Amino acid sequence: MRASGYPTVETPEFLLAALEQASEAVVIVDSDLRVSHFNAAAGLIWGVRREEVLGLDASCLGLNDLRQDSEITIRRSTGSRIRAAVSVSRVEIDGRSNYMVFVRDITAEVERRERIALLNLVADKTNRAVVLTDRKLRIIYTNAAFSGLFGYSPEEIQGRQANQLLAGRLTDRHTLARLRRRICDGGGEEEEILAYDKNGDEIWVSAMVKPFRNARGRIKYIFALLTDISENKQLRSLQQLIMGALADELPLTEIADRLCRRVEAIAPDVVASVLHVDSDGLVHPLGGPSLPDDYSRALDGVAIGPDVGSCGSAAYYGKPVLAEDLDTDPRWQPYKTRPLEVGMKACWSTPIKAKDGRVIGTFAFYFRERRAPSRWHQRIVDACVHLGALAIERKEARAQIARLAYHDMLTGLPNRAQLRQLVNQAIDDCRGKQLALLFLDLDHFKDVNDTLGHSAGDALLVEFAKRLRARIQPSDLLGRLSGDEFVIVLPNCDPARASLVASNITEALASPLWIDNRQVPISASMGISIYPDNATDIDTLIQQADAAMYKAKQAGRSTHRFFSADMNRLAEQRLVFSAALRQAIANDRLKLVYQPQTRTVDGALYGVEALARWNDPELGEVPPSKFIPLAEEVGLIEQIGLWSIREACRQMAAWRHAGLDVPCVAVNLSPLNFQNAKLAAVVAETIAANGLPPQALMLEITEGVLVNERSAAIDSMNAIRKLGVGLSLDDFGTGYSSLSRLAHLPIRELKIDRSFMRNIERDASALAIATAVVRVGQSLKMAVVAEGVETEGQRKLLAGLGCDVVQGYLIAPAMSPEAFERWLLDHVTEQMRAMRRSIEEPRSQPTPSLLIASTGG
Repeated sequence: MRASGYPTVETPEFLLAALEQASEAVVIVDSDLRVSHFNAAAGLIWGVRREEVLGLDASCLGLNDLRQDSEITIRRSTGSRIRAAVSVSRVEIDGRSNYMVFVRDITAEVERRERIALLNLVADKTNRAVVLTDRKLRIIYTNAAFSGLFGYSPEEIQGRQANQLLAGRLTDRHTLARLRRRICDGGGEEEEILAYDKNGDEIWVSAMVKPFRNARGRIKYIFALLTDISENKQLRSLQQLIMGALADELPLTEIADRLCRRVEAIAPDVVASVLHVDSDGLVHPLGGPSLPDDYSRALDGVAIGPDVGSCGSAAYYGKPVLAEDLDTDPRWQPYKTRPLEVGMKACWSTPIKAKDGRVIGTFAFYFRERRAPSRWHQRIVDACVHLGALAIERKEARAQIARLAYHDMLTGLPNRAQLRQLVNQAIDDCRGKQLALLFLDLDHFKDVNDTLGHSAGDALLVEFAKRLRARIQPSDLLGRLSGDEFVIVLPNCDPARASLVASNITEALASPLWIDNRQVPISASMGISIYPDNATDIDTLIQQADAAMYKAKQAGRSTHRFFSADMNRLAEQRLVFSAALRQAIANDRLKLVYQPQTRTVDGALYGVEALARWNDPELGEVPPSKFIPLAEEVGLIEQIGLWSIREACRQMAAWRHAGLDVPCVAVNLSPLNFQNAKLAAVVAETIAANGLPPQALMLEITEGVLVNERSAAIDSMNAIRKLGVGLSLDDFGTGYSSLSRLAHLPIRELKIDRSFMRNIERDASALAIATAVVRVGQSLKMAVVAEGVETEGQRKLLAGLGCDVVQGYLIAPAMSPEAFERWLLDHVTEQMRAMRRSIEEPRSQPTPSLLIASTGG
């Protein structure tokens, strides 16, 4: 018998006996691939008796491929499975191929191998670098994260000394020695170490190192877990340091100093510097503790430019500038001497930019060797320019806050706080001489804001301030208190000169402004108080001048008045009335009265106008001529307008429920109401809540609303007209509406102002205006209502002109709802009597209904 790879044995019986005693499973397969021998060890592996498999095909044992060694899974008779290593030897017997199969249970070995593969997989998936060395620090294993962090492949570092591979020139040797001691002691504490990658770039890592010992306690392997803390910890600690300094409101120079010192600690090969670039393009050192003081002082005030070292050039171009050799770089020639003397050979500067893109500083690294920045340097700078921007912008914001705290943002004039200081100083400097304080308030400024918009109002205030400044001396003080209120202080000024200055200002304001291609008139009312004649402190002087200013407004505006003792009483009265009016609105103490409007043709009721009245428990009856302007001044007029709509609609619903057919109620609104984008929604909600048709409500507006056809007021008007609610143009002819604009507005009714009625019977001009208004209304198919009709002659004249509706004392005064109801019944009764007298037809014709009404136009 010849066996390939085995010695020749003369007695096969001896060989079979030897195989039977073998501890390894042996299966012999004949040339027909049938099992011819199956030793006891094989029976244990497969869990079957020999008799059960002899003569069977070898595939029943899972031996499907006998051409080569392999690993197979054996399913045992008990149902369990094991992994086995199969080694095959081909044996030739009498020219026929037989196979000797050696089978070994490797289940435990496979499991161990799989665990190792799994551990390798886990190690490669972690983002922390893993290093395994022998006791002499020769590298045995590294994971993928190690290659990614340091740039070495596993083949490049196999067997190399880990300490020599990763440590560099600036790695702290004391830290390495402390780490070695901890390894020997078995400790697992972490250490922060400056390491170097394959390219020589610095990387700060946190190293946790543990030894593995053999059974005798000797170190066999050393395991190290390395974490890149360059950004996560070192830069974060840098950020925390600066953010803490900002929170503590430390001076900018101290923050910059701390920033530079911390940077130099985590990047020992650099010298850091921070410069501030002001609005004039001049640099100012903020931090650079390792630079010579005389060098830093020499930089202060240097202008940035294209060839001004690294920092000046970086600030000029707005991008980083590197000079790898200060000695030869042309941008450094005028500045290189002192840096070279102290060993600085290269400089890399990066601009610090504000959120709006302005260059507000530079952050620079000086190197002691000719070189470019590393990746670690770049990461530091990326963090530092952000921190530097925060610190510098905070300084600028503080300066801006300080400026805003003492100056008006719109006009640049001193504000109330600054004025107090300046006026107090001017009073201290008077030394017994007089001082005049002028309190100025723009006339009709609110109308400009409401009609042309706030941007136009701002433009008006700026121009107003310019005209004031042009009319006073450089030594005089000008400031803005708030809104449209300004103060002028004239040191060493008697009443005569104060009056002359006020008159000059009035003259300077006489010419109108052009705003958004519109001519806008401008004037101011001024009040004057004199130090020390009227008062000796700033608060009293301002109060007195304010009171005198209101006196000037009462005198017709665009003039000035000096303070007198009785003005204090008027000012106090105004405060009392303002507070009482707020209470009246809050407690529903205002009332509406109603004045009838009748047709000129037949006297039929056209509608009523709702007019607000105020009867205060303590102040008594306050006329509208007093409380309506007051409401406008103190910001209550919009509330009164909305309340009037709700109350008028409520009353209309009550009348209709009682069977009184009042066709329409007109409510006066302020221009401010029409600036409210929600006005149409409020109107729709109100008429719906009261069950009224939209035609039952008419809203009256003044011509001032129409000045700016692009204003929100026009949008509100269109929205209201779409609801079906009428719009009436009140006091038509007194403002500055153009007919072309009027034709495109959703107006349903024109009202002739009562001022034209007084002289309409004897003044040709008044008659001409009334005639023109009627003609405009007729041409635009609008109803025309004449207010203030007091005589029958006026009514007849208006009827002859074709005026549709009259309103005034000739018809009836404004009345309470109850009085109006009585008037209405009387009026209808009288109408019916008149109709009976004039009717010549038979009495069988139908009797008119209780009220003859029309919605009018």
